[in-house]
Amino acid sequence: MDLVFIRDLRVDTIVGVYDWERQIKQTLVFDIDVATDIQRAAASDDLQFAVNYHAVSLRVSSYVEAHHTALIETLAEDVAKLILTEFKVPWVRLQLTKPNAVLGAKSVGVIIERGTQPSAEQSV
Repeated sequence: MDLVFIRDLRVDTIVGVYDWERQIKQTLVFDIDVATDIQRAAASDDLQFAVNYHAVSLRVSSYVEAHHTALIETLAEDVAKLILTEFKVPWVRLQLTKPNAVLGAKSVGVIIERGTQPSAEQSV
């Protein structure tokens, strides 16, 4: 199994449970790992056989900007489902952090894994 990753993807959106949070945009930070087999893309040097991290980043950003949830847990689940479905990958790990949400903490957030992580034998 190989991983394609995206680190520190920053997206401004409306998120939160408090009334004041529903009035402002806040920055969320995404770290995303997706399972894939890069061998065909590497052998052909052809983007059509790769997970296009630019396309994933754009899609996640546009989705998050347009969908305003109360909980980051809901948003994490929704984004994970989107990646699994639209990019046809078997597994995703997503870390979603909300900087400065708690006084005294740099950030808070969730880490989820969804799908089936391929074994080493499956990616050969």
